[in-house]
Amino acid sequence: MEAIVDNSTAIANPDLGPDLDRPDNPAHEFAQFGAGCFWGVELAFQRVVGVAKTEVGYSHGHVPDPNYGLVCSGSTDHVEVVRVQFDPQVFPYTNLLSVFWGRHDPTTLNRQGGDVGRQYRSGIYYYNENQARLARESMEAKQLELKGKKIVTEILPAKKFYRAEEYHQQYLEKGGRNGLKQSAGKGCNDPIRCYG
Repeated sequence: MEAIVDNSTAIANPDLGPDLDRPDNPAHEFAQFGAGCFWGVELAFQRVVGVAKTEVGYSHGHVPDPNYGLVCSGSTDHVEVVRVQFDPQVFPYTNLLSVFWGRHDPTTLNRQGGDVGRQYRSGIYYYNENQARLARESMEAKQLELKGKKIVTEILPAKKFYRAEEYHQQYLEKGGRNGLKQSAGKGCNDPIRCYG
């Protein structure tokens, strides 16, 4: 599948240009999701058979090389995202979308639970037209399920990905601040507890 590349925006501001990174394995694809605090979202994707790698980071902002404090200040308009490298032959993109919809409330604008701010917005950031089409179709199906509650999820092309600080990577698997490790084992369905 061919990636969508629009260089006109990238020339004006390279931080708004497309994510030009490539998966480690040419048979794999990237997917990028924003669904609130990236710690719990990442752990949900880590547990998926067919997901080869996850990274948390920042995207869709207007400041180069953001850090966590800057993103949390609300001044950069970045969203906390999880970038997933997956094998579409093992776990299709439609299944990743199911994990995404099941992990958060897509009807709350710029918040998930007690986490409030634009960095916690709901978003699907696609790498090709097939992903864009499947994302739109999945949102339409999810909207029918919700009966009356309006989905506020944005569906946009994946923009430059800034990897978050190392301590954020696999944060819940490593135990967070209190050392309470949670399993990232493939197929694990233990409840995910998000904590600082």
